[in-house]
Amino acid sequence: MLDDDLDDIHPLFHGAPSSASFKKLRKRIVRYTRAAIEQYGRIERGARWLVCLSGGQDSYTLLAGLHELKWRGLLPVDILACNLDQGQPGFPATVLPEFLEKMGVEHRIEYQDTYSIVKDKVPAGRTYCALCSRLRRGNLYRIAREEGCSAVVLGHHRDDILETFFMNLFHGGRLATMPPKLVNEEGDLFVYRPLAHVAEEDCEKFAKAMNYPIIPCDLCGSQDGLQRQQVKQILDQWERNAPGRRQVMFRALMNARPSHLLDPKLFDFAGLSLGSVKFEEDSDLPPKLR
Repeated sequence: MLDDDLDDIHPLFHGAPSSASFKKLRKRIVRYTRAAIEQYGRIERGARWLVCLSGGQDSYTLLAGLHELKWRGLLPVDILACNLDQGQPGFPATVLPEFLEKMGVEHRIEYQDTYSIVKDKVPAGRTYCALCSRLRRGNLYRIAREEGCSAVVLGHHRDDILETFFMNLFHGGRLATMPPKLVNEEGDLFVYRPLAHVAEEDCEKFAKAMNYPIIPCDLCGSQDGLQRQQVKQILDQWERNAPGRRQVMFRALMNARPSHLLDPKLFDFAGLSLGSVKFEEDSDLPPKLR
């Protein structure tokens, strides 16, 4: 049930709109978050998670959804919110600490001037995202180890995952995206993306309705012509032409058929022989059109 008195729900939801549309939105976000957590791996009871909070709408939605699940006894882990202040000029450094204190959320604020490094190392005209992301991730891994966390939890949503897939397809020549669960290269930390099933639009509506203090990223957000922006525009156009197209494409990522792709490392094409396996016929047409 979502019709809670103020004393019965986490402060992150205090002041939530009482409209039916918001209750449906909130319920959908919590349900999808729980589904992603359960679908992609059993949770170790008593684990400690480092939940990364940038101040954007996605990370606020992530924090609220996880606390909702924990509040209801459905997520038996300890949550530590973490913001990495990367030294960007004009960054409102007091916003997140004050918000988290007010909400009663355990947190750590870390200052590391990666902004100066990125500006110094990236040539003029090149995008900052790759180096910025690597530096940020390295610091978050360090903080997770220092805090005794077993997982770094990120706020990437369904549309981020789709955009990454198409960026790899168009520019990287491979079929890959950001998985909902992985182990870091050192092998000592999980990386989780519990919003994997949640649409960006829902994150935006939720954070706006809750009036969370949004902090924009002025580093990469100030650059024009980013590949991700171009892919986003393509997906937006497809969605306008055929509403629901994003969700269909996302379902495809959950329904891969190695025998109908071309990677011999994933399927033993050379080992095929007549009568050896039940091999599905070519499926270049939707089932109902065959």
